[in-house]
Amino acid sequence: MDSLVLFCTGALLAGGLFWFVCILGPAEQKGKRAVDLSGGSISAEKVQDNYKQYWSFFRRPKEIETAEKVPDFVDTFYNLVTDIYEWGWGQSFHFSPSIPGKSHRDATRLHEEMAVDLIDVKPGDRVLDVGCGVGGPMRAIAAHSRAKVVGITINEYQVNRARMHNKKAGLDSLCEVVCGNFLEMPFPDNSFDGAYSIEATCHAPKLEDVYAEIFRVLKPGSLYVSYEWVTTDKYRSENPEHVEVIQGIERGDALPGLRSYTDIAETARKVGFEIVKERDLAKPPAQPWWTRLKMGRIAYWRNHIVVTILSALGIAPKGTVDVHEMLFITADHLTRGGESGIFTPMHMILCRKPESPESS
Repeated sequence: MDSLVLFCTGALLAGGLFWFVCILGPAEQKGKRAVDLSGGSISAEKVQDNYKQYWSFFRRPKEIETAEKVPDFVDTFYNLVTDIYEWGWGQSFHFSPSIPGKSHRDATRLHEEMAVDLIDVKPGDRVLDVGCGVGGPMRAIAAHSRAKVVGITINEYQVNRARMHNKKAGLDSLCEVVCGNFLEMPFPDNSFDGAYSIEATCHAPKLEDVYAEIFRVLKPGSLYVSYEWVTTDKYRSENPEHVEVIQGIERGDALPGLRSYTDIAETARKVGFEIVKERDLAKPPAQPWWTRLKMGRIAYWRNHIVVTILSALGIAPKGTVDVHEMLFITADHLTRGGESGIFTPMHMILCRKPESPESS
């Protein structure tokens, strides 16, 4: 009898672990399993060292304010977090307003489709995705618009993941992915019919540098839209709680420093853009974008148990638990930033490159 109870208990535990890891999988997409978690392009034995290296950037703040240091900083971050993002969040590494009656996946897709609708591209047009990640937005936008989307990301592991997803989705003829630095893009002048960036240019040490590059590669008359991470008019630098929240977001998301919403249009104009439209997409009547973070706390603890077990068994790289915990703490700071209204990840600006230099 005791042997039977022991067998049943063991079978239950094994079945539960299998369900957690292999069946339940990620929150949104089934493209990444927990047993496949890695450190991106970092070898498994060096994940923990690279996690420590990532945090060392914040002990040398001046280094992450220079264009020379930021690529390594951001590349290290995305090697550490890409698999966890895909597993626990999905293939689109950004937020979107909640939409009553719609799933998170649908709300995300609609947020992405709005970006390409704003830049008014036609089927066959060549569109630039600035900071494409593993290509979730790229695929939604290509499928919706039938435009040819070229994405650029600094992270080689993300390039490989994006190409694999593009092929699997049957969209590789419309989606191209390039490994490169968006501060020095490997594209000719005047070569794109439109461009967008979704919560990506916040990684630039100077917004002017990336906006100038986007301006350079766009054809005259073309449109560019960006969803920017910024502090809002409610942020007070003399408020210690506000500072704690914003610094927590910066440290947990590889940001050289969050900008104020007032900086965005000013920077766009400085590089030559005309401002067509600007507004915070998080403001009412939009529903809270941070709802998904709050709802995901149970999923976090479930996933943290899985990651801890896999790390202890040597299946997940050593250091994965630290990275997962960092992201949970960051999620709390993001939620607090959203609830207090001092931070938005979707300050939208729509710009046009003038038809001629004289018109700017």
